[in-house]
Amino acid sequence: MNQSLPPCPACSSEYTYELGELLVCPECAHEWEPAEAEVESAERVIKDSVGNVLSDGDTVTIIKDLKIKGSSAVIKVGTKVRGIRLADGVGDHDIEAKVDGVGPMQLKSSVVRKA
Repeated sequence: MNQSLPPCPACSSEYTYELGELLVCPECAHEWEPAEAEVESAERVIKDSVGNVLSDGDTVTIIKDLKIKGSSAVIKVGTKVRGIRLADGVGDHDIEAKVDGVGPMQLKSSVVRKA
């Protein structure tokens, strides 16, 4: 099973595989183009720690102290981050932002609250 392939849109099977330029479901034999799957993933909704839907350009507040890996600096609770961008980052990091005093970094939506 390949985690990067989307589930089948017809039967929701997670055992899809690539066959040339198509994606195929072995359970229901449905075939579709990867472009269709990209449209579905573009509809992904990212929510903050309390369930508010986030969008590009929002202002968020950090809800817990964040240690910065490779540095002794810490981002304190209550720090406002303006002009966020939603992106697929490393691991669970789905927000790209420029934090004042720290610089550009990726944040998890679970540690922010919409301001």
